[in-house]
Amino acid sequence: MKTTIFTFHPQLKTGSRINKELAEAATGAGYDVRDMYQLYPDFDIDVKTEQKILEDSDRIVLQFPIYWYQTPALMKQWFDAVFEYGWAYGSSGTALQGKEVMLVASFGAGQDDYTRNGRFHVTIEEILKPITTIQYLTGLTFLEPLIITGTLNMDRELLSNKVNKYLQII
Repeated sequence: MKTTIFTFHPQLKTGSRINKELAEAATGAGYDVRDMYQLYPDFDIDVKTEQKILEDSDRIVLQFPIYWYQTPALMKQWFDAVFEYGWAYGSSGTALQGKEVMLVASFGAGQDDYTRNGRFHVTIEEILKPITTIQYLTGLTFLEPLIITGTLNMDRELLSNKVNKYLQII
């Protein structure tokens, strides 16, 4: 099974301990890890290249932080540009059908903050719903996501545990 990891963090090397360590661990384990902000700093996405990589992948891992209760801007742009009508969906858009997708989403705040009665009055599932809903047009199969909360105050031991769990499930 070919797994490709698309990581969407604007400052992967300097701005996120968890996303950096996840990406480095996956690279070290032999996975193809694509740093999308390094590849497309100007948001000028090579649609055909991205589509080919997706076609050649059996499992797609989307790794990203949540900023202001949504994905980084490049991730949204990538969906808009790459998941074209006639390729990803529509009567002839079958390129993604049956492929597995795993979301690996990191949240700065703690798990308790993302409940109806929590600090933000919204659940993690609600925040991720715009992404998971694409399965109904594309035929993608969404796997159980890896949700990492509390990253702003994560100690070294917990960080290491999350990285090990990530490697086990991808």
